[in-house]
Amino acid sequence: MAKIQNPILTGFNPDPSICRVGEDYYIAVSTFEWFPGVGIYHSKDLKNWRLVTRPLTRLSQLNMMGNPDSGGIWAPQLSYADNQFWLIYTDVKVTEGQWKDCHNYLVTCDTIDGEWSEPIYLNSSGFDPSLFHDEDGKKYLVNMLWDQRVGHHPFYGIVLQEYSASEQKLVGDKEVIFKGTDIKLTEAPHLYKMNGYYYLLTAEGGTKYDHCATLARSKNLRGPYEVHPDNPLISSFAVPRNPLQKSGHASIVQTHTDEWFLVHLTGRPLSREGHPLLDPRGFCPLGRETAIQRLEWKNDWPYVVGGNQPSLEIEGPDIAEVKWEPDFPEKDDFDSNKLNLNFQSLRIPLGENIVSLTDKPGHLRLYGKESLTSKFTQAFIARRWQHFNFRAETKVAFNPTTFQQSAGLVNYYNTQNWTSCQISWHEDKGRILELVVCDNFTFSAPLQGSEIVIPEDVQYVYLRVDVETDVYRYSYSFDGENWTVIPVDFYSYKLSDDYIQGGGFFTGAFVGMQCQDTSGQNAPADFDYFVYKHN
Repeated sequence: MAKIQNPILTGFNPDPSICRVGEDYYIAVSTFEWFPGVGIYHSKDLKNWRLVTRPLTRLSQLNMMGNPDSGGIWAPQLSYADNQFWLIYTDVKVTEGQWKDCHNYLVTCDTIDGEWSEPIYLNSSGFDPSLFHDEDGKKYLVNMLWDQRVGHHPFYGIVLQEYSASEQKLVGDKEVIFKGTDIKLTEAPHLYKMNGYYYLLTAEGGTKYDHCATLARSKNLRGPYEVHPDNPLISSFAVPRNPLQKSGHASIVQTHTDEWFLVHLTGRPLSREGHPLLDPRGFCPLGRETAIQRLEWKNDWPYVVGGNQPSLEIEGPDIAEVKWEPDFPEKDDFDSNKLNLNFQSLRIPLGENIVSLTDKPGHLRLYGKESLTSKFTQAFIARRWQHFNFRAETKVAFNPTTFQQSAGLVNYYNTQNWTSCQISWHEDKGRILELVVCDNFTFSAPLQGSEIVIPEDVQYVYLRVDVETDVYRYSYSFDGENWTVIPVDFYSYKLSDDYIQGGGFFTGAFVGMQCQDTSGQNAPADFDYFVYKHN
């Protein structure tokens, strides 16, 4: 049996929903405002995973234009029944204030990496929907029920309603089957039928450091449900020194070797050493990730092996290890006619008039659009931070003619928190290299007055960022060999859920390429390659 190191899905892979089909295992994770929607990973051994598809690829399936930061896809749920895959997801349109405006949909596909169907609208009563396929062939949707009334706790409970596959709609009465425990914030329901019981697995406590997974069971689908005698099933709240924090939002799988495992959300905070202002448990720039724990059964209840806290290393299943080729090349030369699955854009698909791999062969061309503060149309292609220490690098040709045009390398959390090392234009200096910072919507330009002037005979500028756990720095080169570090330190923790003002943010740090043209001239930038190399 191979040892499995946690987390198994690193860097912004939250809210895992695991599904087994024969001897193949799949995990679906949330993508929030990043497009295409939902990430689905494939494994043969529960240890080695590869990103195999992003099923929501069309605007007809997912249109997040104008969605708030950390809106969009919350907690997708993947299942397999009737010889097809079923994917349930929420598109959250409003995140702040008294309401959570959200819409729940279903798409299906015969194969995991095929063309997924047009969405079937289900309801809008709350988020985190999940589809349960009962033994008698009936199907039921469960989701948390949102209560917007002043003076009421917003998490009302878990509501169940039958779904008619033939009519493609919810039918019958809605019924609240579980009100949660005193931990509150009951969400993320998953139903299972095991050992003659219906098991209802939920997340509670909110998705920060007091997060947990709660399990309840009943002989009847509609309850009443009794809570696990040693609830919560998993949590990090009582163990602040455990390197895997925020543990909760979980999903259960039985392997084809008759072993049981729990996948769950987790976060790895930076060390607090040298950062007295950090949150007592630290900040997580890699976002919320996915880990796995082994389960054992006692008195018809599952327990996490080793106790109800996460382990950094577990004993894997009795399955031969199957390794994959890396799903992201160390260097992408943009020689393919399609972007790597790890690259995403914000909120909407970007058409050929915004991003092209053919207008200048061997390059990723971005036509300048709106600013990095826009929730509508950014020309920004990025990938997740997946490691505490890595280098990202690109080579870009860009010829701005106004200060409203810029292109370069960006490290990004959301529209209010990012840094950019970019080529732009100055009326007295011509083409320049500058730094622009957005820190909780406060803006600064650390090189203002001492911007780097780009020589007229230079076509390409090489840009690099080195992330060294707590700190990251930008560098540049005009020939690709001689590099100059820009002496400005940026702090990784400022690109984390835990730092962002206002709360209720759920993604992680990204690094990528952006082109901005607020003059409306759509000036193009050509990126020759992109490197992501971790230490």
